[in-house]
Amino acid sequence: MGLHVAPTGPECPPIIEFRNVEKRYGPITVLDQLTFSVKPGEHLALIGPSGSGKTTILRILMTLESVTGGEVIVNGVTLNREHKNGSDVPASEAHLRKMRADFGMVFQHFNLFPHMTALQNVALAPVLTGLLSKAEAKERALQLLEKVGLADKAEQYPSRLSGGQKQRVAIARALALQPKILLLDEITSALDPELVEEVLNVISNLRDETDMTMLLVTHEMGFAKDFADRVLFFERGKIVEEGPPTEIFQSPHHERTKSFLRKVIAAGHRI
Repeated sequence: MGLHVAPTGPECPPIIEFRNVEKRYGPITVLDQLTFSVKPGEHLALIGPSGSGKTTILRILMTLESVTGGEVIVNGVTLNREHKNGSDVPASEAHLRKMRADFGMVFQHFNLFPHMTALQNVALAPVLTGLLSKAEAKERALQLLEKVGLADKAEQYPSRLSGGQKQRVAIARALALQPKILLLDEITSALDPELVEEVLNVISNLRDETDMTMLLVTHEMGFAKDFADRVLFFERGKIVEEGPPTEIFQSPHHERTKSFLRKVIAAGHRI
């Protein structure tokens, strides 16, 4: 199926870099001089209270939001600026479109086209971008639906699918353009509890079977612990603490991290 395989090793430069990134909405600072990097093939979990800037990071990478200051670099190329006529200028739509091709994103609320079948939803983007012919896109879509366990739902419309099935179609759609980086934004928060596991199983399989770089924003701490190579805990647009899952979830150093995890446990969530 041709899913992206990333180079690995300590000598590989980061696939993503945030350098002193700011994002403000008027007087409200969402990201505050944020600096971090992601290695090719790394699985990163972004956790923290609502409003701490986690989803904004994914939306910036997907070019759905612009930065107020700083630089975002993807595969060695600046995302938010480009060099043109001898000077650095804000990124054009053509530049953003080219950069966007590295990413696939799965949203919280599915965002499927209701008038298209599951198959059509998955096959659409490769045809619109000219990556595949209609026949090739259909073949890939069928393969991806099989991968997420929905080969028998290919001709069903979203209205006939459960929430978990819709989200699995959305995952297949995100994979259709063979992204190097998969962004996962609270992909289970809109689901009934009994449907969460079927979606997380698909992500676990992708994690184990591919070398895609993956960034996961989630409140499912138990899954973050199993999924991630590294966990970043955010508060007010800054990284308060980062480290391997065993360290963050079992022996956090920062009092704010400890307080957050105590509240998660008190709410009945597994860690």
